[in-house]
Amino acid sequence: MRGAMELEPELLLQEARENVEAAQSYRRELGHRLEGLREARRQIKESASQTRDVLKQHFNDLKGTLGKLLDERLVTLLQEVDTIEQETIKPLDDCQKLIEHGVNTAEDLVREGEIAMLGGVGEENEKLWSFTKKASHIQLDSLPEVPLLVDVPCLSAQLDDSILNIVKDHIFKHGTVASRPPVQIEELIEKPGGIIVRWCKVDDDFTAQDYRLQFRKCTSNHFEDVYVGSETEFIVLHIDPNVDYQFRVCARGDGRQEWSPWSVPQIGHSTLVPHEWTAGFEGYSLSSRRNIALRNDSESSGVLYSRAPTYFCGQTLTFRQVDIKTSYLPQELPAVTSGSTVTFDIEAVTLGTCNNNEGGHFKLRVTISSNNREVVFDWLLDQSCGSLYFGCSFFYPGWKVLVF
Repeated sequence: MRGAMELEPELLLQEARENVEAAQSYRRELGHRLEGLREARRQIKESASQTRDVLKQHFNDLKGTLGKLLDERLVTLLQEVDTIEQETIKPLDDCQKLIEHGVNTAEDLVREGEIAMLGGVGEENEKLWSFTKKASHIQLDSLPEVPLLVDVPCLSAQLDDSILNIVKDHIFKHGTVASRPPVQIEELIEKPGGIIVRWCKVDDDFTAQDYRLQFRKCTSNHFEDVYVGSETEFIVLHIDPNVDYQFRVCARGDGRQEWSPWSVPQIGHSTLVPHEWTAGFEGYSLSSRRNIALRNDSESSGVLYSRAPTYFCGQTLTFRQVDIKTSYLPQELPAVTSGSTVTFDIEAVTLGTCNNNEGGHFKLRVTISSNNREVVFDWLLDQSCGSLYFGCSFFYPGWKVLVF
């Protein structure tokens, strides 16, 4: 009984230590969740502020554009009014000049006739004769024709007020505010010199026609387009190892022209060393990153190897044919044409009791795939390999092969 009493304080102390450790772990977990809440709050606040700015800028631009279009239309209509006015006033001006000339002629003739008649018949006969002769040469019964009011333009503006209702309907339906984008990045998978980006649709009511993927270094302020199409997976190449990149994706709805809001950016990087072809071989040209090789010499050996053993079991090694004529793999696989890919997947297989007749102590299972068809074979080795070189037989000049 006394021994149990002596052990009780130690048990209590141990239990206290465990409770303290549990409380510390609980506090750490709560701290992580508080940080997650802060990130969520920050995302809501920042995206709301950015959305307000985008909306204000868009509608200000829209108002400016609409105002400019209305002003341009007003100028066009006013010019039409000016043209009609000028073209139809000119004949009236010509007619007015003719009438005014006739009025002046008649006034002169009246004045001259009154003077001639004041002299009476006698010594003024010569003036009367001269006036009568002059009057006979003037067609006093010929009057210019003045158009009736119904025959001359009466300008008016034809304005359809229904355009206001049409514009109002379009304006009231213009733009939407989405609480979350219809697509999100689902997975980032590192590859040697690249990252596979997979995304998925998260809005069941949204029918996607195309997707648009962008990326940038985390130190950059500018996103670049790397893919536009209907697939939901794309490998982004030319990725520097151990450098953080941001990726985002958006979608275009079926039958729509505008793109959806961007997904939440995801950060990814690759720790794998990029695959490179061996430089300096005569008859071959390499790209700046040395992941694309071109055979340009008909007298080269036709085989090119990697610069280093950068392939490890469990990875997928991919060769993509670029700008080549049709080439042929084993009969079990389809012919490879420009743009086709051939992948190699290798896994180590554990052997039981060694059988010397098999000629090896270690076995690798190799799966070669192309165009949804594959070939599997076992490769027996005398010793284990942590990493492997790779090579490719460039059978004809002009073959260009990308490896990743």
